[in-house]
Amino acid sequence: MDNVILIGMPGSGKSTVGVLLAKQLGYQFLDVDLLIQEREGALLQEILDTRGTAAFLDAEEQAVLSLDCRRTILAPGGSAVCRDRAARRLSQLGTMVYLNVSLEELTRRIQNLSSRGIAMEPGQTLADVMAYRDPLYRRYADLTVDCPQRQSLDQTVQLVRTALTQRGLPR
Repeated sequence: MDNVILIGMPGSGKSTVGVLLAKQLGYQFLDVDLLIQEREGALLQEILDTRGTAAFLDAEEQAVLSLDCRRTILAPGGSAVCRDRAARRLSQLGTMVYLNVSLEELTRRIQNLSSRGIAMEPGQTLADVMAYRDPLYRRYADLTVDCPQRQSLDQTVQLVRTALTQRGLPR
């Protein structure tokens, strides 16, 4: 398929980079977190607070499994790779690009950890979440784009475009 899926930790820039990339490529943009909120009738943090992490991951998986699009930049939630069926569905939809951002940079970017709607268990830190997810991102990614500290959004978009072009994408 001709979609591009941006994966990575919360705060890695998936949604923001996705919008800019979609504009440059003439693609649609879809933020899966917004789809989950629409389908569930609740904010991400509300789902986590009232139903728990497992139910949140179930809702995310169902939203991902429902996707059917073309020429779209997709920004799934950072936890989409935590469920194998969801990760495999994203792989079927197109090229998966891992936006690899350091823990230090993520910590600088994320000021609202407790209210942002991040699927993490009580007591877990951002470092714990990253240690668990990073191998999953690398496993499912077709391309990894390293995003140095304090890199501009435009620079990140250009790195993603270059990586896709080197792979002969998009067509």
